[in-house]
Amino acid sequence: MGVKKTKYIQENGENCGLSYFHSVGKNPLVYRTIGQQLKLSAQANAKREAFVFVEENKRFTYEQLLSEADRLAAGFQCLGLDKGDRVGILMPNVSAWPITMFAAARAGLISVSLNPTYTPQEIQDCLNKVSAKALVASEKFGSKIYYDQLLEILPELSSCNSKKIQSKRLPFLSTIIIDSEKDYPGTLRLSDAMSLPTIQQINSIEEQQIDISPDIGCNIQMTSGFTGSPKAVLHKHLTLINIPSHMRKIKINSTTTCIPLPFCHIYALLSIMGCLCNNATVVIPNFIYDPEKTLHAIRKENCRIIFAMPKLFIDLISKQRKLKLDIKNLIGITAGTQCSQELLIQMKEELGLRTLMVHLGMTEYGISFAFHPKDKYEDKFETVGCLLDHLEAKVIDNKGKVVPFGTPGELCIRGYSTMMGYWGDEQQTRKILGSDGWLKTGDYFILEPNGYGKIIGRISDIITKGTEKIFPKEIESLLGTFPAIEEVYVVGVPDKYWGEELCAFIRLREGHDSLSSYDIYEFCKGKISSLKIPRYVRLVEDYPKTLSGKVKTVELKKTFNIMEFIVVKKYI
Repeated sequence: MGVKKTKYIQENGENCGLSYFHSVGKNPLVYRTIGQQLKLSAQANAKREAFVFVEENKRFTYEQLLSEADRLAAGFQCLGLDKGDRVGILMPNVSAWPITMFAAARAGLISVSLNPTYTPQEIQDCLNKVSAKALVASEKFGSKIYYDQLLEILPELSSCNSKKIQSKRLPFLSTIIIDSEKDYPGTLRLSDAMSLPTIQQINSIEEQQIDISPDIGCNIQMTSGFTGSPKAVLHKHLTLINIPSHMRKIKINSTTTCIPLPFCHIYALLSIMGCLCNNATVVIPNFIYDPEKTLHAIRKENCRIIFAMPKLFIDLISKQRKLKLDIKNLIGITAGTQCSQELLIQMKEELGLRTLMVHLGMTEYGISFAFHPKDKYEDKFETVGCLLDHLEAKVIDNKGKVVPFGTPGELCIRGYSTMMGYWGDEQQTRKILGSDGWLKTGDYFILEPNGYGKIIGRISDIITKGTEKIFPKEIESLLGTFPAIEEVYVVGVPDKYWGEELCAFIRLREGHDSLSSYDIYEFCKGKISSLKIPRYVRLVEDYPKTLSGKVKTVELKKTFNIMEFIVVKKYI
């Protein structure tokens, strides 16, 4: 693969040629909580800006962030919240979000990251899933007024004379706090919640930190909400403090960093924690991702680093081609999956990236593989980097046996980064997290003896065409190099003869308004098997996607209509 050999110790994998790697690392894990880390950062960099919210025109130093978090933490306790209670956070990217999250951590509570686009029913399902005792919400998100949404599931709010809730539909929920100047019936204003405690109660929050263990849960991420019922992924303090520790290798210390990711996403939380652990300033461009506002924020605040998902980078590239802003020497950090060669080249050329860090991750284990800053840029075309320190990785077949190095199979991860489990769902937890600590990632993966790896695709995305198992990623990577194509996603659609056929949903690059089926066929011919050439092609202007930019392939399948598609099959 052209990557250098690591100096990490391997335990028994290298000796027997099986796909197992243990990255021992040089530096020990850090045993502290989020609350303790916030205190350390505030002591070391009291006057340094921790957050800059461009759209809100608000700035917080580390000292101010700690002070605000402790006021709210003490306020939570005045409202009767005890250690281990769950607190839902229903907000876009606003300043109250990190204050609430850090306050929950300082009070020993578990914050629950809720997607601000949730419907009332989804809000109810998620809060009940984790038996949330409190909810902290913004007043609104775009045209959406959260109080009106809450009335749909809590109609008794409008006639509630107290600040305590009693509801049959949400039996565990007792308190709703809204970040608003207006007083809504049955709720408490955020400013009032922060005014409840005395100075002594606020000061006692620091004294309580010694009683909060790094091994207890501190955050719940809701996942898989658009492909099935949401699962509540529980992570502990130790995980969220140590996963970002590898960012020290890219010298993030005391830099200004742009994070346009939605706060409800695990990668946003890890990015924020990486900045906290390294005394960096976090710049938030807007309430919701906006590529133009992101680029202007990078220039205005002189950001040196940007965290974004591959899909967000695609949008930034497209917008930068129009704006042509003077942006140079950025370090790009992306996660989720392996980027295509074409995208990596465009990121460097169009956005002026000095270097790029690619991470492999998912909600259930945060991040597992990453590049070292000294790795060559072209190596990132082939792999997802090397296994992070203090983690173990193995690749297994469908019977659970470890396969030889270089052989594809399912990637499994073990170590501090894995989730504690799905809250209240032991059955689903056991499906992917064994009693031995190994977590099945669902990634079809190739592991090399040097600890570097390559992702082939998601096992759940496999398209079965006849007896052929096809990974969309291979076809998407090829079509992504077609000059007229800006973005492409391939899905399996029903077919009477093959069982499943391939359909490519294509977004064209600006300046191109057509693409013939013959163009697609001629481009693919000889580069991939004829069975892998999409039979159907549809040109789209955009894709249905989550707040984090992840394309909802399930919804793409639902839009399939054979009469609307360009048929490629006749050329094969």
